[in-house]
Amino acid sequence: MSKTIEFYFDVGSPASYLAWTQLPAIAERTGATLVYKPMLLGGVFMATGNSSPATVPAKGAYSRIDMQRYANRYGVTLNQNPFFPINTLQLMRAVTAYHGSPEFDRLLAAIFNAMWISELNMGEPEVVGKVLLEAGFDPAEVMAKASDPVVKAQLKSATEEAIGRGVFGAPTCFVDGEMFFGQDRLDWIEAAARS
Repeated sequence: MSKTIEFYFDVGSPASYLAWTQLPAIAERTGATLVYKPMLLGGVFMATGNSSPATVPAKGAYSRIDMQRYANRYGVTLNQNPFFPINTLQLMRAVTAYHGSPEFDRLLAAIFNAMWISELNMGEPEVVGKVLLEAGFDPAEVMAKASDPVVKAQLKSATEEAIGRGVFGAPTCFVDGEMFFGQDRLDWIEAAARS
C-alpha cells in the first residue's frame, strides 16, 4: 500500500525550495503520493515562538553555507536572495488559491524560481506581476484570487492545522503521521515512504 508524503511549506523558505526540488522524485521512486500543504511560516513562527535562523547572525551564516552544500549535492541552483526575508502573505495566498488546480505546479515553480534562482524581490507587487506574466498568468487575476476571503480563510486554516500537528518551521513533512522537519531529512522521508 502506497504512503502519503504531506509537504508543509512556504515559498519564502530556502529550505522549502530545496525540499520542493527533491520531493517529487522521492514520491516517484517510492510510489508515494505527494500532497502539497501551503502554510504561512510567519504565522507558525508567531504561534510557536520560533524564528528564522537569519535572526541569529552566526546561525544564519552557517545555515546559508549548509543549504548551499545541499543544493550542490542535489545538483540544483540556490542563490541567496538579497531581499530575504520577504513577507510571503500574498504569495502564499496565491499558492493557496491555485492549490489543486492544473496551474498549481507552474505557479509554484515560477515563485520558487523567482525567489531562489533569480533572486527577485517578491515582496514588491510590480516584481510579482512581472514574474506571473512571464509564467503565463494574468497578474490581476492571480491577485484577485489571492484576495478572496475564502482563500484567506483556507491559508489561515492550513496554518492552524500545521501548528496543531506540531509544525514549528518549514519545510515539515509527514509520512503516515510521522513528522520530519527540514530539507535535510529527505533521506528519512524516503525511507519512511518505502517502508
